[in-house]
Amino acid sequence: MPSTGDGGRMTHVRLYHEAPGAPPSPAPRGVVLVADDEHENRAMFARLLAIDGYEVQTAADGPSALAAIERHRPDVILLDVQMPGVDGFEVCRRIKLNPATRLTPVVMVTGLNERQNRIKGINAGADDFIVKPFDTEELRARVRSLIKLKRYTDDLESAESVIMSLAQTVEARDAYTEGHCKRLAAYATALGEALHLSDEDLAALYRGGYLHDVGKIGIPDALLLKPSTLTAAEFDLIKQHTVIGERLCGNLRSLGRVRSIVRHHHERCDGSGYPDGLRGDNLPLLAQIVGIVDVYDAVTTTRPYRAAGPPERGYQELLADVAAGARRADLVETFISLGRAGRLAKRAEAIPGDGTVPAAALRLA
Repeated sequence: MPSTGDGGRMTHVRLYHEAPGAPPSPAPRGVVLVADDEHENRAMFARLLAIDGYEVQTAADGPSALAAIERHRPDVILLDVQMPGVDGFEVCRRIKLNPATRLTPVVMVTGLNERQNRIKGINAGADDFIVKPFDTEELRARVRSLIKLKRYTDDLESAESVIMSLAQTVEARDAYTEGHCKRLAAYATALGEALHLSDEDLAALYRGGYLHDVGKIGIPDALLLKPSTLTAAEFDLIKQHTVIGERLCGNLRSLGRVRSIVRHHHERCDGSGYPDGLRGDNLPLLAQIVGIVDVYDAVTTTRPYRAAGPPERGYQELLADVAAGARRADLVETFISLGRAGRLAKRAEAIPGDGTVPAAALRLA
């Protein structure tokens, strides 16, 4: 096996040697990052993991480990606790705080068997622990199990990405709604933050902003783009986009909080909305938030049936809904105060337009 000597802080361990003219090596079974400040330990882990065909990346300290994670996106991370500069606990904490890596399994490797260190690792988000000295077969079995778990997670994320792409396809069908999903994601998270909602709720609002109209993929363009008033039968068909959208979200656990947004964002507190005629406390809060920002964006952007109005016209329409009992006054008033303070525009500028959930953009100072 090639040497794992440190030509630099990060080392790539080649698992297969290819002679000239030889057939290509098989693809690695997964990528494992080994972060340990002891060269002998890194080499030992690399030899063990090579037996099962993994591609191994190594790092000698915390900063190098974080850089390697960004560069190679490993499937499993073996992380020594005692490293110079940034220790393993802090590296683990940063991995789990990053939306792009938080689902990557992290195994803390330590000679510290004290209870407080295990608790500290759990609080940092560690998925497993291996105490030195360890059983080599147990290590290989744990890595195999975590690689399999990561594959399942990646499959679920891929399914969610397909749904998010569908939502953007719906938007692309109508030039009038360009940027609509991004704006709703921005406005909804701004209102959610002002209401002191949890990070999980903010992420659901962000996804819900993108996915609220995904069901329109099943509605004919002739209806979506019709410049004149819809007939009753046509409007009944349009209403079905909420039900279609909920079905498209399926049983993906990651979209569990989003499904009610997709189905109920056209409900109204007085029971006059659709598809279920929910009223009062039966109407989910997150769906109410997306419903409010959806009305505002519809009024303030050009549509086939109406020219764009100024923000104040959007506020007035929402206040009229409050007077009619269709919207919660506290939610509308908070939203209007955010708009007049310029925070809605600030949020819209801060987030990307690709549907990914940016942790830094979910909370603004």
